[in-house]
Amino acid sequence: MEPTKTEILAGYSRARHALDAWLESATAADLRRRSNGTRWTNEELLFHMVFGYMIVRALLPMVHVISRLPEPVGKAFAAVLNAGTRPFDAVNYWGSRAAALVYSRQRMGRKFEKTIAAITRRLERESARSLTGAMSFPEKWDPFFAPTMTLKDVYAYPTLHFDFHARQLSLSPPPR
Repeated sequence: MEPTKTEILAGYSRARHALDAWLESATAADLRRRSNGTRWTNEELLFHMVFGYMIVRALLPMVHVISRLPEPVGKAFAAVLNAGTRPFDAVNYWGSRAAALVYSRQRMGRKFEKTIAAITRRLERESARSLTGAMSFPEKWDPFFAPTMTLKDVYAYPTLHFDFHARQLSLSPPPR
C-alpha cells in the first residue's frame, strides 16, 4: 500500500528529529566510530542519510520531465545509469566520506532542515495526478529503487533509505 502525503511528511519530520537528536547527543568520538556493517564512520553515514534527501530534491524535476516522455526514453536512460553502477558506487562512497569533512554537525543539521523544507513544499503542491507520474529507475543503484517508480515513490524513498541506514549506526537510538 502506497503511503499518503501525510505519512510521507510524518516520515520526514521523524527523520529530522532523529538526526537532530543524534547530532546533539553524539560525542566527537561517537561520530568517528565505525558504523555497523558499512565502511563509513557514524558521521559519514549520517551525512549519507541526509544525502538521500538531497538526491530526491535534485531528482524531482527530472522525474516530472522524464515521466512525460515516451516510456522507451526513460527505459534507455535507466539502462545507461544501471550500466554505470560501479562508478556510481565509488562516487557514492567517497562522496559521503568527503562531504562529512565539510558538513559539520551544525551544517549537516541545517542542510537537512532546508532540504526537507524544500521537498515538503514541493510535495504539498503536487496533485494526486502528478504523483502517479512514473519513470524507469536504475534499480541497481539502491535497494529501494524499483525498475519503475512513481513520483510518490520518489518522495517516499529518502525516509526508507534513512531508516535502513539508521539501523547501521553504532550510536544510541535517539530519544522519541
